[in-house]
Amino acid sequence: MLKLYDTLRSGNAWKVRLLASLLGIPLERQTLSIDRGDLKQPEFLRIAPMGHVPVLQLPDGNHLAESLAILHYLAQGSDWWPQDTLAQAQVLSWMSFEQDRHMKPLAQLRLHLALHGHGNPDSEPFVGHAAAARAALQVLDSQLERQGARGWVATLAKPSIADVALYPYTRMAPMGGIGLQPYPAIRAWLERIESLPGYQSLFPGQPERNLSTAELA
Repeated sequence: MLKLYDTLRSGNAWKVRLLASLLGIPLERQTLSIDRGDLKQPEFLRIAPMGHVPVLQLPDGNHLAESLAILHYLAQGSDWWPQDTLAQAQVLSWMSFEQDRHMKPLAQLRLHLALHGHGNPDSEPFVGHAAAARAALQVLDSQLERQGARGWVATLAKPSIADVALYPYTRMAPMGGIGLQPYPAIRAWLERIESLPGYQSLFPGQPERNLSTAELA
């Protein structure tokens, strides 16, 4: 069985667990703690030289790091990775956008304003993060509007791993003070993803906790 090393609220690890659930791939999950220093321990760094999650342990004992690489690995041979070369390139284009322009500001806002609970949203760098986050969400909303009511981010007929990559930090944007009301195409897209068979929330079986910071068992 595949084994996933993650942390409780990692958006990047959520991408992997979401895709695996949508594909019906079972994962053994080992949840680590940043606060305990688990990600700095020698035993973790031996399998994860980059020092962060997610890390996927393969059946042959090899380890694969970085969420986008893991999504690509899991999607091979499935409808989540298109066969057409141009469509593949379009998927990679939107995954690059997610890492470069979308995830960074949204993750920083969520981390500091919600999870750590410190920082003034009306001061820098948070004002800049908020502006960048809204700009990225507008790009995504415009793309989804172009794709039509039944389209997906990079492909029309079926969702791809670009949708999975962009989903978690978009869904959690309100945690960092970025409301989704101005983005109707995004809100409709989130509903489509959440209606897919196999959808898994950040806290499995508890979708109401997607935006929660409460420490519950």
